Amino acid sequence: MAYKFKRQIFGFMDLLRFKKMVPTREKMLAEGSAKPLPKTYRVNETAKILHPGMQDAELIAIKDETADMKTYTFKLSRKMMFRAGDYVTVGHKIGGSLVSRPYAISSSPLTALNEGTADVTIKKAGFFSDWMYDNAKVGDTFRIGDPSGFFYYDGVRDRKDVVGIAGGSGITPFVCMARAIKEGSEDFSLTLFYGARTEKDLAFKQELDSLTGDKFKVIYVLSDEENDKYEHGFVTAELIQKYAPASYSVFMCGPQAMYSFADKQMEKLGLGGKYVRKESNCVGVRDVKPQQFTLTVHIRDEVFTVKADSRETLLTAMERAGLNVPSKCRAGGCGYCHSRLISGKFTIAGADKRRMADIKFGYLHPCCSYPDSDMEIDVPAGESD
Repeated sequence: MAYKFKRQIFGFMDLLRFKKMVPTREKMLAEGSAKPLPKTYRVNETAKILHPGMQDAELIAIKDETADMKTYTFKLSRKMMFRAGDYVTVGHKIGGSLVSRPYAISSSPLTALNEGTADVTIKKAGFFSDWMYDNAKVGDTFRIGDPSGFFYYDGVRDRKDVVGIAGGSGITPFVCMARAIKEGSEDFSLTLFYGARTEKDLAFKQELDSLTGDKFKVIYVLSDEENDKYEHGFVTAELIQKYAPASYSVFMCGPQAMYSFADKQMEKLGLGGKYVRKESNCVGVRDVKPQQFTLTVHIRDEVFTVKADSRETLLTAMERAGLNVPSKCRAGGCGYCHSRLISGKFTIAGADKRRMADIKFGYLHPCCSYPDSDMEIDVPAGESD
């Protein structure tokens, strides 16, 4: 049966609009401005600040905090915004190796946004940290990564009052939080327990004292020195109850020994799950018999063959060979170095933090995986400008 066209009033109106199209356009052109279109838009500029990517940064200042801890101030190529508690990777070429490590940002978020600078505080304890402490100088250029991490206050997840437990260089993200609370870029209350061996080991003490107020207070705890001004011993459940509010979340940042002790105190307090957060430590050297393996690395259309030590991670082996590969948390948590296993056996440091799909389809995180045989992997290329 042939289709019969049904005449409608709306079709007639469309015809009238069509006839007016050219005069309407001519009118709009006549009334339009000769001002050039913008070359960029606010939403794009905001995206660049939130996701600045890898960038070069000049080291413009070095400040001694303690006998083995220094703060390094970098002038950024691009401004950035981050959450108090985030970290950035700091990278440099040492010899023939491209090396980077993650460090918590100690300066405030608004300093990076308004002044274009960022501070990281580094304790002399490790290959890259030792190199920074002994060799970095004002005027040197470093590679700074995107702000990253999970160690920040979240109003949906965390209680309004936070108890912080810091040890050693673990004070760094809490200094950033205290500064952010003071400047108003973060809105929560922080009761900080800062543990150190002696008074001389307390970094940022003068500034922390100056930042105390309604939303921030600090309790110093010395393990090797008795002083009437400070608490003595360790951060115990009893000490936390002495100063903490009735309801709170716990943030911890420090060495593994501190975590092991603090975990037992959390059990006494009946705290766990989402109410206790720990900043992950970088994976270190594995205590096994030294063995040399061959690691075949595919990066896009290139193939490299490098040596891999059984005591060191796959990421370390690739860095030693000078390969530009992804690196962020170095603890297996962020998934940034996510790579495909082609062949070989490996061991993961600590808990397996991979997604179920990664395990099923044969992916690994080189930053926390040690070789147990010759291996072949497919790795994404490292980020560049």
